[in-house]
Formats: sequence, structure tokens, C-alpha cells
Amino acid sequence: MCGAKSKSLIFIGLLFNCLETIFSANTGFSVSIYDVTSQSIHLRWPKFSGASSYRLTATAVNAVGHSLVAYFSDVTLKGTLTSLIPNTVYAIQAEAIDKNGIILAETQIMQSTAPGVPVIDQAYSKLSNSITVEWRAVPGATSYLLTAQEGDSLIEAVVTDSPGTVTGLKPATLYRITIRSINSGGKSQPSPFRKTKTVLAAPILSVSSPTCDSIAVSWKAVYMAAGFSVSLMRSDGLGRMLKENTTSTSLIFTNLDPGTLYTIKAYAWNANGIPGDDFTYNQRTSPNTPVDVQVAFNSGALRAIVSWMPTEGALTYSVTASSGLSKLTCNTSSASCTVPSLQCGSEYYVSVTAYNGAGSSKPTDAISLKTVPCAPVNISIEEDEPGHLLVSWSSVNFGHYYVVFVKSNDGLEVHCNTSHPQCHFQSDCGFTYFISVFAYNKAGQSPLGDVFNYSTAPCCPRDLRAAFVSSDTVQVTWAPVRGAEAYETRVVSWGSTVLCNDTTTACTLSSLQCDTHYKITVYSFSEARGSNRSCASKYVATAPCSPEIKNISKKAHSVIKVHWQSSNEAATYIVTARGEAGLWHCTSSGNSCTLINLPCGSAFSVSAIARSPAGESLPSYSVPLETAPCCPDDLILTQVTQSVTNISWTVGMGAQTYVTALESPKGQAKCHTLQNHCLLGCITCSTNYTVSLKAISETGLTSSCTYQGYSSSACCPSGVKLYRLSNNGIRVYWQASDVTTNYNADLHGSKGNFTCTPSSGLSHCDITEIPCGDIYTVVVSPVIDKGTKLTFCPRKIYSVTCSGSSVGMVINRGKTNAEQYV
Repeated sequence: MCGAKSKSLIFIGLLFNCLETIFSANTGFSVSIYDVTSQSIHLRWPKFSGASSYRLTATAVNAVGHSLVAYFSDVTLKGTLTSLIPNTVYAIQAEAIDKNGIILAETQIMQSTAPGVPVIDQAYSKLSNSITVEWRAVPGATSYLLTAQEGDSLIEAVVTDSPGTVTGLKPATLYRITIRSINSGGKSQPSPFRKTKTVLAAPILSVSSPTCDSIAVSWKAVYMAAGFSVSLMRSDGLGRMLKENTTSTSLIFTNLDPGTLYTIKAYAWNANGIPGDDFTYNQRTSPNTPVDVQVAFNSGALRAIVSWMPTEGALTYSVTASSGLSKLTCNTSSASCTVPSLQCGSEYYVSVTAYNGAGSSKPTDAISLKTVPCAPVNISIEEDEPGHLLVSWSSVNFGHYYVVFVKSNDGLEVHCNTSHPQCHFQSDCGFTYFISVFAYNKAGQSPLGDVFNYSTAPCCPRDLRAAFVSSDTVQVTWAPVRGAEAYETRVVSWGSTVLCNDTTTACTLSSLQCDTHYKITVYSFSEARGSNRSCASKYVATAPCSPEIKNISKKAHSVIKVHWQSSNEAATYIVTARGEAGLWHCTSSGNSCTLINLPCGSAFSVSAIARSPAGESLPSYSVPLETAPCCPDDLILTQVTQSVTNISWTVGMGAQTYVTALESPKGQAKCHTLQNHCLLGCITCSTNYTVSLKAISETGLTSSCTYQGYSSSACCPSGVKLYRLSNNGIRVYWQASDVTTNYNADLHGSKGNFTCTPSSGLSHCDITEIPCGDIYTVVVSPVIDKGTKLTFCPRKIYSVTCSGSSVGMVINRGKTNAEQYV
């Protein structure tokens, strides 16, 4: 039974959680809940037709015998069930009743009451923005609602158990505090209130360290504060705590340790002596002055390395080096610092200051630092006599003695140590000397000043050689010499001078006179020292002058004679004909020579050169030469018609146009064409012709070509007729143009093709057993050599009809159309 009852309660609870309103399936009458407290449930329902009153019955599910009935008139559509048990589930039945007491409709709903009203045990404020509340737990409560009210301002917080805190409050403010318990059914009525005041706000501190052994604290006034308490203690816990109470808003703590971190805590109290929030601030005192300062000078880099003992509490240090109006600084977090960019020949005063977040220490006493001397100036270099250099300069401040370094461009270095402002050195030609002067004192060597260079005169070129490129151009070469940046080549002959300037050890001199003697000298040159004019010369002679071709004459078909004019009597001349066909040469010591075996149809460029022991001249101007075109190797004649012949031939080298001709006593046929074939008309049949061809070049050169004669074909016969023979045969008859010519007759029909050839001298032939009732095309053609028939003789059409069974008649149908002759 207990188990069944427990399951029933669980089911009712689940039903309560899932449903708020249950509707009557038959009537649609319903009831809803709009508020719940610990001992009351507030409901509402719609007006039901015919009802004169409504009855609400609440039965406790988990309390035996506890039920409550309430009646409401028909004008009241909401009601409250009171005097209920807190934290209890009720089954509430609503009934609509008519005036006769009959229940018209009913519905039921499950609802739990809220937990009991909690009671505040105590409420207090430890922070200026919150109040903490303590209470005893209420059975059935799942959470609690804390409320802090100040005037119209209301701040709430939901908590699960005691104690609970409501935050977001104003400092030093009185609040009414209430608490309500909550479960799934709703919220209880508020508890009796407690008045509680929040504590004072914390003062906001402004802290500084005006000296290395003091800290100054200040703050703004705090609302409702009657006084303030400020305490100070080393953050590492060493030493004793200092505490001051005051009604002022500022304090100064003295006799503190320099560079030490202190923790400052402050709070305000009200008139009742209740302390408020506290404010904590960490402040370090400013550092003490650094001690044991050491200064080291780096002469090579012109910088000072300053070091000191670390100072307690210092975060950074600043080093200052002052000289007159110049001031250099160096900042660091370590116990040493390098001051760069010091000026040579100066005295600096160096001091160190320590810093942290609180401020700075007093600077240390200044330490004097003298730097190295500056580099000497007004340096002059001169070659007082060949092979000797004199270097001089102006004395400098703080300079005790001087060292001069002289390094030549071959790597050799010498130096001079002196207390005087000058030094002597030996020198050689073609060298560049790099000279630097340093001053010294106890601090070290001066910075590097300007590095000067001095170049001696370059040496003369050697191994001079001259080679002629042509009659008017000579290439001069020589071995490079020390110190030379450029070279000047001078060529002199009979008062005329040719110059060539270049940076390489070669120079090509052009525009020289051919067949002439010249004096060649090469001078070395440098920008610093100019030219060396003491160099030796070389004598050379130029090559012969170019000949001039005056005339080219044709001696035979393939023989050409070339004539020229030249003033070089001791020269040998070579003539060259150059073309696509190849090279042809002839040589002579006179003024003409002959080129033989030149090919036909070729173009040549003819030039001549003169050659002597001095060299070879430039070629003469070229003269064009063209040989006559070649005759075609093969020529073919083909009879096209009785009066038209086609002539074709191979291409002749060098020919552009052709003229072909057929000549006979009966007339002439001629054709001029760009092609390698042409048609000749008006040819007479059975006639012998002479065949000739002219090949003509682009420039008009002509080659006359002769070939074997040509005989035109025999003439076609005339008067072709057909006669019917008694034995079903046909006789073909014609009139021959020449009794010595053989002929052939051809008949072509749909029932067969037939041919007959008569004996020599006859002008007819017979064909036996030819079918009648057909149309025949008849052609009679002369037979030329080797039995070949001509194809251009005219055709005639005849109809061979049948009379009776096999007897027929031959009817002339005339000539065929033009297409049938083909």
C-alpha cells in the first residue's frame, strides 16, 4: 500500500508539472491559475451558459482529510482558495451549477502551494556594494528570492540556500531586506523585513614617492566618512607596519627604505566607528643615487662604457655625458651602459641617475672623460722630385704624436712615426698610393680621417705591335702597363696626324692613306697625372690602294675580260667573279685579266683587290655581270588540232621570257610567253617546219636556240559517207587529201563498235554484218607513225534503219555537236 501510494503521488506530481489547465471533454469548461502563495491559490474561469453559481473544491493529495469548498455567484469569474497548507499539492475541482443545483460542467486541475514564509535571522554588510542575509531553511523550497529596497529602487537576487548575498548596492545606504521561498508551485509571501545599511566605500588613493625615503598618500572625501585609517608596510613583510588615523585626506610616511616596494591599505569609518571597504595600493620608493661609477673609453668606436653598482629598487638608469652645449644620454635597465657618438678632441662630464616607477634618484657626481684627438686635416701630398713624395698636415688638439701610413695598390705598406707635421716617402711610376694620417694621445688613436690617394705618372706601353686590317685601317696592340687608365695612339705621316684614345690595350686606326708610311706612338694616360710623353715610336707602311674596274668586255660565250686602273705598280691584282654558281678568279700584275668558263644564265658580282708585302687592299667597287640565259634542254611539240600545235620545254637557267617560232614556206607561227609552254595556231597540216626558240633574261640578254625540224600531222579526209551493201554490210567512203596517207574508219553505236582499215592508196573500206536499227558515230582519221590515230578529225552521225526483216537503209544524220568531237 505504501508503495502504491508513493507511485500515485509521483504520478500526480508529474501530472502537475505537465498540465496547468484541464478541459472538460464534453463541455469545454476550464479553469486556470493566475497566482499562488504559501496558503492560497487564485483561479479564474470563463462564464458558462446556464450556470447560476460555481463551486471550487480543493483536496490535499498528500494530507488525509484536508479539503476546502468555496462557492461563487454567476457574476464572479475568479476566486481565491485560502487557509491552505504550504508546500502541498491540491486537486482542485471546478463545477458549473444551474439554479436547480444540477452540475452542468466540471473540470479538475492539480496545483501545489508555495513553501512557507522564511524568517530572517540576520542581515549585515561587509562590502559597500552588498548585503548578506542568513535564515533557516523552509521545507519544500528549491530556492529563495532576496530583495533589497531603497525608495523606488528594488534589487533582487535568487539563491539556493542560506546565507545569500544581494549585490549591486550603493555604499552607506539603508535598505529594506526581505526574503521569499520558491518551489515549482510559486513564491511565498515576503518575510518580515530587516533594515540594513551598507558600509562605506573605500577611499581611492593617489600615491607618490617625492624622495627616496618617503611616500605621500592622498584621496578624495568619502560619503558619510567620519575618519580614515591608513597603514603602510614593506611588501616583503620585513620591518614593522606604520599606521595613521586621520580625518584629513592626505598623509606622508617618512624614514622609509629607498627603492623598496610598500603596500598601503586605507579604509574609512562612519560615525558609529564601523569600517568600510578597504583600498590596497603598492608603491615603491624612488631609488638611491648609484655608487661606484666607472668610465672606460673605447677609442676605436668613440664611445664610453659606464658601469656602477646596482641600486635597490631601480628599474632603469640614465647616463648623461655633457660637453659644453652638447649632451649625450644612454638609458638601460642593467648596471652598465654605452654612450655612443662621442666627439673626438673633447672633454665630457659623465653622471648616472637611477629611475623606477616612483621617480628618479639624485645624479652622481660628474666624472671627467677626455676623448682621443681628431684626425689631422689640411693634408697635402706632392712629388717634390721624381721618386719622392712629401706628405704634410696641420697639428690637432690633444695630438701628442702622428703616424702616416702609405699603402700602394700592389699591397705594400710603409709608415712614418713623427711628432712633426710632415713625412717623406719613396715612389715609383704607375702606382697609386693611399695615404692616411692618425693622431695619438693617452686615450688612443684618432678616428680615421680622409684617405688620400696620389698617383704617379703611368709607365710607357711595351711590346708595341701593328697589324693592318685593310689598306686604310691598322690595329695597334701592346702589353698593359702599371698606372695606365687609358692610352692615346698617335699616327703621323707627311704632316697629317690620326689620334685614337681608348681604355683597352688595342686601338684600330682608320682613314689612313693607302700605300703610305706612318710613324705610330702609344702614350699611357691617367686622370691623376696625365700622359707619359717619353714613349718610343714604331714605323709601318699601309697596304696598296684599291683598284678601280673600268670595263668588262665579252670575248666569247663564256669568256669575260676585266680592265682596271690602279697606281700600285708593285702590286699583284686578283679579280673575282662571285655568284650563286660559285667563284671564278683571274690574276695579273697588269691592268686586265680574263675570266673563262663562266656558266650561262648566271649573275655575278665582279671585284678586284691589290696585294703587296704591306698587305692586301680593300676590294674595288663591285661591277654586276650577267651571262646570257641557257637554252632549254628539251622541247616537245604536240598536235592539238589540225591547225593548232602545243610546244613545251624545260626551264632555261637565267631566262625570264621565251619566243618560239615555227617557219615553213607556207607561213610562220610565233609565241612570246613567260611560261615554259604555248599554243601555236594557223598550222598547215602535212607541212615541214623549222623550230626555233629565244631565251631572254630579265635584263634583255638573248640566247638563240635551234632544234630539230617539225612536221605537222596529215590532213583529215573530207566527204565521209556510208553506203549499204547487199550482204548486210556497210561501206565507209571518203575523199583523201593525200594518196600516200593511210586512214582508219571507226563506227560507234549502242549495239557495238566497228573499225576498218583500207589498203594503202584506197579511200574506202567495208564493214560486214553490222546491225541495223542503230545510230552510229563515224570518224575517219589519218594514221601517223607507229599506228597512232589522230583524235581531232570531225565526226558524223548516221542512222542504219531496217527494211523488212534484215534489210535496212542508211540515213545521214549530220555532224555531231561540238562535245562529240572531243
